[in-house]
Amino acid sequence: MDRKETIMLQLLKKTLKHSVIYSFGNIAAKLIGIVLLPLYTSHITLKDYGVLGIVEVTILIMSQVLMLGQNQAYMRFYDSEEYKENRKELLFSSSLLLLSVGLVLNTGGTVLLSSFIHDAQMLLYLRLAFIVIGLRMLTTLFLSVLRSQERSSIFVISNVLKLTVTLSFNINFVAFIKLGVTGILYSMVIGDAVLFVILLPVVAKSMKAIFLSAPVKASMLFGLPLVINSLAGMILNMGDRYVLKILVDYREVGLYNLGYKIAGVLNMVFIQSFSLSVLPIAYKIFGHKGDKRFYSKIMTYIVFILLWAGLGMAVFSREIVHLFARSSDYWPAYRVVPLIILAYIFSGARSVVNIGLLLQKKTSALATVTVCAAVLNIVLNFILVPKFKMFGAAWATIISFVLLYIVTLVLSNRGYHISYEYKKLIIMLFVGLLLFAAAGYANFATVYNLIFKALLVLIFPAVLFILKFYEPIEIERIKGILKRSM
Repeated sequence: MDRKETIMLQLLKKTLKHSVIYSFGNIAAKLIGIVLLPLYTSHITLKDYGVLGIVEVTILIMSQVLMLGQNQAYMRFYDSEEYKENRKELLFSSSLLLLSVGLVLNTGGTVLLSSFIHDAQMLLYLRLAFIVIGLRMLTTLFLSVLRSQERSSIFVISNVLKLTVTLSFNINFVAFIKLGVTGILYSMVIGDAVLFVILLPVVAKSMKAIFLSAPVKASMLFGLPLVINSLAGMILNMGDRYVLKILVDYREVGLYNLGYKIAGVLNMVFIQSFSLSVLPIAYKIFGHKGDKRFYSKIMTYIVFILLWAGLGMAVFSREIVHLFARSSDYWPAYRVVPLIILAYIFSGARSVVNIGLLLQKKTSALATVTVCAAVLNIVLNFILVPKFKMFGAAWATIISFVLLYIVTLVLSNRGYHISYEYKKLIIMLFVGLLLFAAAGYANFATVYNLIFKALLVLIFPAVLFILKFYEPIEIERIKGILKRSM
């Protein structure tokens, strides 16, 4: 093995190591959402679950927008020659900026809400949501500091502590005190407050109490297009909930939200864990020998993982929904899970091709293409939802993500061409779709049906082997792993 391949394998191992560590935190986050499903479906009506979905989407969208791209900017400037000497001042300045935004939101925003919203219950929901948003902006920045410093263990431990607290209060407020959606939001406030208290003394050592306007201006110029990108991305991922509420009702939102939450395990555990670990490494190796080979193999491996894991989730979507949803009112949600999983696979692939634009600092191009995809998604939702309801929303998401991936790939490769392994990507997608289609023809008794489905999932890598998908060095590595495990 030549030195170039050795370095690339070391980088891949490093990325995998941090991805695995991050995934524990993300698994815990998603596991809480899944564990709580029986609680929610037992104590909350489908309509209220739809209301919760709308509030959760609002929190996610506003917290990303009001972040002003400071978390991404900090990571981009962390190792830059221009700003790495002012890391501590930059972190303090960014934190002060976000603290000010959060305070304005929770004072002025609350006054505005009282003028426009006369439903006391919804007003309370949004007030609690604003508190969560204010806390989440700061904790997201602090977590980005840990990512830049590659302190993945602390990142995960702090998140797990937050989630444990959130879970405990969720159970108490919903199951015992019977507070419903209000109790869920109270538990979010407490969980995010605990995370803030944990992280503040950790990152305070990386701050210097001097406000510097120049780095903040630079981070704003870099980050603001990413704000637009984040907003468009959120609309792309979650705007369909609002359209469903407008054109159908909260019950349909509840079903779609459940299907999205289950399919979202793929995003939380794999795509987000990958993004958390690979971006800091991608920035560091940019311009070094073997960097493009590294990005190309990352694409192949992440799509492989997403397709295999997604195949398992899609094949067993009915069983998963029946397992976690206590009320039969929720069970039809399983039918939309495979469609959302397919959309997430293209979303994961797009997260890799994004790297090319980020490395070139073309954040405005990234924002523009995401905005266009979000607009397309909303238009498709208004066209498809009236007739197909949640299935229309799912297909609108698939079409938007496929086009977003293609356009981003073209734009990224114009300035920084990366030769991705397109043949392998197409083979994997074809095999995954074929195996999923085969699972749909399973008409055996229940136990045999489950065994047949499991076999279809397990043979995915074997079918790829028959099709000569793996390189000799990859086969050697797989054999070595199997020998050590025996």
